[in-house]
Amino acid sequence: MLVLNQVIAGQIAAEGAAELLGLSERQVWRILAAYRKEGAASLVHGNRGREPVNALESGLRDRVVELAKTKYAGFNHQHLTEKLNEVEEIAVRRASVRRILLEAGISTPRKRRPPKHRSRRERYPKEGMLLQADGSRHDWLEGRGPYMSLLGAIDDATGEVAHALFRQQEDAHGYFLLLSHIVLTKGCPLALYRDRHGIFEPLSTRPLSLDEQLAGRREPTQFGRLLQELEITSIGAHSPQAKGRIERLWGTFQDRLVAELCLAGVNTLEEANRFLPLFLADFNRRFAVPAAEAGSAYRPLPPGLEPDTVFCFKYRRTVAADNTVRLEEHRLQLLPGRQRGSYARAHVEVQERLDGSLAVYYEGRLLASKPAPVEAPVLRARKRHKGGLNRVAESDYPQRLAPLPSVEPAPAAASGACKPAAV
Repeated sequence: MLVLNQVIAGQIAAEGAAELLGLSERQVWRILAAYRKEGAASLVHGNRGREPVNALESGLRDRVVELAKTKYAGFNHQHLTEKLNEVEEIAVRRASVRRILLEAGISTPRKRRPPKHRSRRERYPKEGMLLQADGSRHDWLEGRGPYMSLLGAIDDATGEVAHALFRQQEDAHGYFLLLSHIVLTKGCPLALYRDRHGIFEPLSTRPLSLDEQLAGRREPTQFGRLLQELEITSIGAHSPQAKGRIERLWGTFQDRLVAELCLAGVNTLEEANRFLPLFLADFNRRFAVPAAEAGSAYRPLPPGLEPDTVFCFKYRRTVAADNTVRLEEHRLQLLPGRQRGSYARAHVEVQERLDGSLAVYYEGRLLASKPAPVEAPVLRARKRHKGGLNRVAESDYPQRLAPLPSVEPAPAAASGACKPAAV
């Protein structure tokens, strides 16, 4: 008003007033005309005191607050907005949800660290060139069930979660199941980026065996051997920050997946694994991005490899004088074949399949076998425990089925091929 009064008194020109007020000279003349006619009331905006046309109804605001406190308790603002729009059919924007919840004293459950300066590397250009694999131990069921480990793999080019599964512990058997699903549904990736867990590479502090000393290198782990057979390059990360993509994925899952498991009423590991494919499909639809280059770098299984003979644990054993082979608590009786009547003192390979069955190979040929007769110490142990052998707990690794079935070689024994087992 002071500037307008000076213009009316002739102390300054309209051009100078426009410069002081940051307006055009034409707008100053408009304001000045209204000021002369209505006084100071003309300077108040006409919408002051009016309710905005896009204001939410009070009942709708109360409904959002109620859902945030009850049904969707623990959901972050973006996740809650999605549920309100898709499930509750409440058309509201994230900014409105955030404002409503903050006014009601409800803050987002996910705490974000202040941003730090970092350099972002370029994604791999094509799908299937690099997968990042890792496990996350977390209270996924929020006390309704046991602690579980979620094993997963994310594609570096697209951010798509190739597969994931819950396990009681982060174990090699779980990573075999993870990779077998990816290979059989998509193909073999070119490389796998992982941490330096003992599942992926042998411990550097372990003394070298005689065979390793003669070979000049450490024997790979079971999973490392699997990657070599599939011709997948294994890349070890030197820090959690190097696996940033999958580490951020776990942060998102520990927020979204935990809330979704609670909403679906999941209370056991089996129920969680049944629910997981539905969640992953929705997650990939929302967050996966197109690769820089079209096409896929996934490759089929290398020629000559069968899934059941690749996705298994392999152990070298020496056949006993009575033609039996022992693998921990299991003992197999080898049957005579056309190529050889006795395998005593022969070096064989025992394969433990993912379904728990065992198979014995000699020079690439599957040998006929059956469970060996139970020995006296085992019979005495059964008697002491009044009810039979102590079975391996489901949480223990490796998991096995008992009793073991007899294994007969394929009709074409000369080729060494056997019927693939379901993986």
